[in-house]
Amino acid sequence: MLVWRVFLLASLALPALADETEHLVTLWQVHGANNSVYLLGSVHLLRSDDYPLPTVLDTAYDDAEVLIMEVDMDDIDPLAVQAAFNTYGVLQGDTTLRDLMGDDLYSQATAAAELIDIPLEMLNKTEPWYAAMTIEIMMLNRIGFDPTLGIEMYMMAKAAKDGKRIDGLETIEEQLQFLDGMSLQAQREMLLSTLAESATLGAMMDELIDAWRHGDIDKLESGMLNDLAKHEELNKVLVTDRNARWVEQIEDLLDDDNDYLIIVGALHLVGPHGVPLQLERNGYDVRQLSESPSLR
Repeated sequence: MLVWRVFLLASLALPALADETEHLVTLWQVHGANNSVYLLGSVHLLRSDDYPLPTVLDTAYDDAEVLIMEVDMDDIDPLAVQAAFNTYGVLQGDTTLRDLMGDDLYSQATAAAELIDIPLEMLNKTEPWYAAMTIEIMMLNRIGFDPTLGIEMYMMAKAAKDGKRIDGLETIEEQLQFLDGMSLQAQREMLLSTLAESATLGAMMDELIDAWRHGDIDKLESGMLNDLAKHEELNKVLVTDRNARWVEQIEDLLDDDNDYLIIVGALHLVGPHGVPLQLERNGYDVRQLSESPSLR
């Protein structure tokens, strides 16, 4: 269940070779009265070997006048972000992570952390959700995943060069409030599952990146969404509630004349509560796009 955050929040681990057959990608086009809105499922961290990306992603970018991401990436103030993480994720006073986990669960967490060479005591002043996120980033970094190589950073660099506007669906503070507002039980589940699955992270990511690259929605659902759905509160707070809010925002954009490229974690675009299916149920023409054969 750990890896869903990388797709929320490409083949085996070999250099990405050119595809010789047409295949779907995790990208949809929604037709408005006078415009198109593209919905691109993001992987927030990637490896250098996961490039080049499917060329149809660049085609959607070229067609769009405006990019919209989960947050407005080009207006982020690093000092303000750190202050927000300190406000919502760092424990005050004498309270510790052990206090929030309880002795039994903390012992389980410590044992699991030792197996993956993570000193849990270094996170003793963090809330469980923040500890889980920190551990996941550490483990992904160990196997070559880098946030500077994620889809958002790739598209943001192109937009900066081309002078395209970038907007956000949410603020970072709102996202941290979602996490901090979860019950202690949900946060404990988040930390324990992150620790438990870290040992097999590499193999899971290879399979899921391949599913993402080839638009294999069934595999993304079975590999991540179905697992997340077992954790009712996490799924509601981090996926379904946000999807519903975003659908309303996207429907407003479909009355516009500009074309938009919306980039959100891939898990927001799959399953019965995914944004494309909700828009289709609301009467919009929604089509999953394909990558044509390439000899690059």
